[in-house]
Amino acid sequence: MLMAQHAEPELLRRYASDQLVTLAKLVIESAFQPIVEAGTGTVFGYESLMRGFDRMGFDSPLEVLDQADKTGQLIALEQMLTSRALAKFATIEDFSSATLFLNLDVRLIRHGERLVESLLQHLRKNNIPPSSICFELSERFDNTSVPEFSALIATMRKAGFKLAIDDFGVGHGEMKLLCDYPVDYLKIDRHFVADIDKSARKRHLFKNLVNMAHVLGIRVIAEGIETEAEFLACREYGVDLVQGWFISRPTTFVTELKPAFPHLRDLDTVKRSSQSLDEILIRKQIERLPTVYENDSIENVFELFRRNPRQAFFPVLNANGEPRGIINEYHLKEYIYQPFGRDLLKNKVYERSISQFVDRAPTVGLDADAERLMAIFANMDGSDCVILTENMRYAGVVSAASLIKVINEKQLKTAQDQNPLTGLPGNRAIRDFMQSAGRDGDETRFFCYCDFDNFKPFNDHYGFHIGDHAISLFAALMRRYFFSEGDFLGHVGGDDFFIGITGWSKEEITEILDRLLGDFHDDAIDLYTEEDRTNGYIKGHDRTGNERIFQLLRCSIGVLELPAGLVIDDSARVSAEIAAVKARAKNSDTGLAFQAFGENP
Repeated sequence: MLMAQHAEPELLRRYASDQLVTLAKLVIESAFQPIVEAGTGTVFGYESLMRGFDRMGFDSPLEVLDQADKTGQLIALEQMLTSRALAKFATIEDFSSATLFLNLDVRLIRHGERLVESLLQHLRKNNIPPSSICFELSERFDNTSVPEFSALIATMRKAGFKLAIDDFGVGHGEMKLLCDYPVDYLKIDRHFVADIDKSARKRHLFKNLVNMAHVLGIRVIAEGIETEAEFLACREYGVDLVQGWFISRPTTFVTELKPAFPHLRDLDTVKRSSQSLDEILIRKQIERLPTVYENDSIENVFELFRRNPRQAFFPVLNANGEPRGIINEYHLKEYIYQPFGRDLLKNKVYERSISQFVDRAPTVGLDADAERLMAIFANMDGSDCVILTENMRYAGVVSAASLIKVINEKQLKTAQDQNPLTGLPGNRAIRDFMQSAGRDGDETRFFCYCDFDNFKPFNDHYGFHIGDHAISLFAALMRRYFFSEGDFLGHVGGDDFFIGITGWSKEEITEILDRLLGDFHDDAIDLYTEEDRTNGYIKGHDRTGNERIFQLLRCSIGVLELPAGLVIDDSARVSAEIAAVKARAKNSDTGLAFQAFGENP
């Protein structure tokens, strides 16, 4: 029985060797896995995946392709699979504004011209624009080593197709592709995504990969996201698009495909609110330049520069409204000032298209913060602008001067948020720090909420002037003990303060907070009259108006610890846990209480 079970796949594969394409037509199906905008949860496109290969006796799609290559049937198989994927894609509502990602096997590159022509015919038949198709360059082999590769890429770009590097980080020739070819998307391999929330090394590499791609005008897709924590980390580090089982599994049924995923939008609520100030300021500085489409004629470009004599460049878009880069006037001047130069460009035999003049430009979504935009711009030497997108489509450009205005206005707004008594940042800055620190799990973080005990009766008894003196005194003590670059001090309001600390040990912070509380208690006693100090209390009215005895002023500090490796984007839960530990601190003898995030006290 066991021998029969083992023999069956072998027999199937042997039969498939001769009749692979015929058998594939009967059992192979195209499954689509959504690729989704990280910030909104809106579906951007789909990756086409092979399903049904197991019914042919194969363990993976790669085995099917390898067998087809051995038997000389690879190009026929790929043409059949592609035509079926396109036909299914064309049945999706609003397919013309989506993108279908197709894998390009390196062994087919030498047949590239034939494949492209066949594909264009299928696209015309289904009314699908070439800009809705993205070829994923597999890194199983070194694509750049194939002699016909450069010519094929030029043909694809001229036709309007998009290009992605698949499995980035674990393949061959990836840096050469980035350096020498106009890539649109970088798909970071699952290896770097898996448990990224628990690995500081992965987070460091991931962040730098994303920034590098954006500087080059390339959008980033995180592959293989399987958990909420992985999604939150990837989104925080700036990926544009996400794909994986956490978002949606592949399906062969078009009716199961959704236009958006609300659970991602819900997770994004905090992020949108935390960046609202940056986005408001950036939107004020956006310049919505006229655009050029990559399939426009050279004559149209000349006319656009003629009508806008002071503009040195224009953004270039594909048919879907996605940025390709910019076209600079100086690229065309050598033709303008040459004898017959303009005629040469328009000559169909010469065939110079707009795509051949496009320069890459830093490209990033509108939800990026101002500092990140400035860093991306600064790292792209000689760039004229940063191209901004909304829902992956062109939204406008910002120049260096505009970004400087944004930074200055943000600093002014931040200064206005400072407490006038203490000069410390207020609630907006505190909230932003907590959310930023919560998403960066490289080190242990401590959120310390400081609140005076018995402050109201003290303030009523001695007056606002002495009450303000006590508040200023505590702020000065905070500055004395917390002055390192990673320390954050904030003034919530009244007698409530916040201290944010990164990278300290619990023992270190306990020692410093004990000294802070002790010094404040000693200094606050001097604010009382000698009689009240001798009594050790004052008489006053509580919040209900009843007279009672109140102990002398002290401060309580509740400390919430976020351990290294924890990535949290739930501000409501963080606030609830801070409130709980603050209550414990008020009821403690020392005025100091610690609680690890998620710990039951």
